[in-house]
Amino acid sequence: MGHSHHFHLDRAAHSITVNIGPGRDGEIELLVDGKVVAYQKEHGRGTTALTGELPDDPVRPFRVWIREPRLVPAPPHCTLELDGVEEPMPERLLL
Repeated sequence: MGHSHHFHLDRAAHSITVNIGPGRDGEIELLVDGKVVAYQKEHGRGTTALTGELPDDPVRPFRVWIREPRLVPAPPHCTLELDGVEEPMPERLLL
């Protein structure tokens, strides 16, 4: 993973974004409505999970799964788990 990756979905009138820093061990940020709600400084290959909450009433907890292949060089995949349903998060290209 030589460059940054950015994943994004809009759900329940909220913006959910995952930013993965460059490099194999780059940091991961989880943002809701543009605010960082979870952060992991380092990660390795395999699966990483971060949790957050949508600020509804009542709050709605969710989990994001970041999967990076262990054996072959390939881009990461990101999945949102909200209300018991998993949904792939599309990668967005930043210009």
